[in-house]
Amino acid sequence: MEFLLSSAIGVLTAAGVYLVLRLRTFAVVLGTTMLSYAINVFLFSTGRLVVDAPPVLRYGAETYTDPLPQALVLTAIVISFGMTAVVVLMALGAFLEGGDDRVDMPRADRLPDHRAGDDGA
Repeated sequence: MEFLLSSAIGVLTAAGVYLVLRLRTFAVVLGTTMLSYAINVFLFSTGRLVVDAPPVLRYGAETYTDPLPQALVLTAIVISFGMTAVVVLMALGAFLEGGDDRVDMPRADRLPDHRAGDDGA
């Protein structure tokens, strides 16, 4: 079980980093979402992997699951959903204004235009 969980965290992290390094905004948004999923699974796994154990200590129960990582994951899900919505709206606004969803700046925009102050006289 631990190997499966750690493999899932590794695959989600690798896919997230790969997508964040792409040049399109949609891929970057998906990459940050994958990274947040990896962090959520990691936080959830810090509460120990216990099967059929209550999240709070009951009378007569010998084992229990730590409820703090579960609360942290629920909070992280809400925050990541809100931040994903903000980033999607920013990317949509940049696409509508610029006509392209590329993250990098074109080479012509990076170089200073020496002809801007020259009126040909």
